[in-house]
Amino acid sequence: MTTYEARPIAPTALDDLRKADDADRPCVPYTATEGGEPLRCCLRAAGPGERIALVSYAPLRRWAAETWARPGAYDEQGPVFIHAEACEGPAAAPDGYPFSRAGALRTVRRYDADGHIVGGRLLEIPADEERGYDDALAEAFADPEVALVHVRAVEYGCFHFEVRRG
Repeated sequence: MTTYEARPIAPTALDDLRKADDADRPCVPYTATEGGEPLRCCLRAAGPGERIALVSYAPLRRWAAETWARPGAYDEQGPVFIHAEACEGPAAAPDGYPFSRAGALRTVRRYDADGHIVGGRLLEIPADEERGYDDALAEAFADPEVALVHVRAVEYGCFHFEVRRG
């Protein structure tokens, strides 16, 4: 059973990104041919024929706007896939953590209340995927300074999802 909530990109941010992304480029939808693109709006892979878009997203900037944090140079943006039109979001009772497969490498990056990086770790997802994530997130939030965690792919550095302090 998942202990921590993997949060998708917020609906209000998605509305913005479907107009212009965080690099101020217009959203350019296309049809997924084979599928498999990791959608950050609903935390699942795209299926063939779905209308999606690849946009630049600044997750820390969006969080900072809500919390009045001042991430400074830690404010970065990168590519994410989203549905081109509004979707229903993640399943009501997701099974485990999104984009998880044993052997995949993830970065579990920790931020303080100001939005500054205060550590992180490499996670090679074990066979017991859910426990691997739970342990890595418990380790991160054991530090009282940690307010927010981003999980990212090592290969491309792209944002997968965030977890906030309970």
